[in-house]
Amino acid sequence: MSLPRAFLNRLTARVALPGLTLVLAVVPAMAQTSHSDYTLMVGVRFLCDSGDSSACPAVVKSANGENYEMSGAGTLTTPERSVIAAGTFTHKSTDGVVLETGVWVASELVSFDSYGIAPGALMREGRALGPPQFGPRRMGMFSGPMPAGGLAVLRIRLLPALGFARNATLQVNCALGKVPAEHQTEGIKLAFERGGVEYDEEISGRALFLLNRFGASAAAKASAPEVDAKPAPSEGPQ
Repeated sequence: MSLPRAFLNRLTARVALPGLTLVLAVVPAMAQTSHSDYTLMVGVRFLCDSGDSSACPAVVKSANGENYEMSGAGTLTTPERSVIAAGTFTHKSTDGVVLETGVWVASELVSFDSYGIAPGALMREGRALGPPQFGPRRMGMFSGPMPAGGLAVLRIRLLPALGFARNATLQVNCALGKVPAEHQTEGIKLAFERGGVEYDEEISGRALFLLNRFGASAAAKASAPEVDAKPAPSEGPQ
């Protein structure tokens, strides 16, 4: 039996969201330090366009038609495979009835595959998503986080307002940079542990990684003009 939407929303707001608000408030400050390689954002308001209702939250569906709506933010440190991230989720039935709602917290960074930085990606439809961050166009010269693409695989714990906590694997894909053919669709995938249902059909939602340290793995894959490896023939004596 599904629970009334209003009841679930009130309970989540009173029990879970205060802690989540504190975590997300700390994320921007963390991004300004040199300790994390990337800032992760998925389905959060910063990414939403006023005319695009599909940007937030991120939605993923299972084969039986149920879906999860998710949003969140955090930071990744790739050499140590560490993550600090959290967000909210809503689980809905095939006919849109809210089955559960709550928060999720990341416990492990399983892997991160960088697609490279994407200069200019903060510009969308003629307006900036944030304050200007770019300095001279030479590689390595920038004054703030750079937008980057990639695929992050996180182990997370879902904490519903009612019921038992569950462990799952969350994939977050940002299709910027040199995106592999098999990862052209931006969004999320969710798979529960111990043979649970897989939610692997990305429906909607935007994701973004911000490169905080230029020495991180994304820098090696940054887009750059191709250089001809063959030296030009030398000129003979005049």
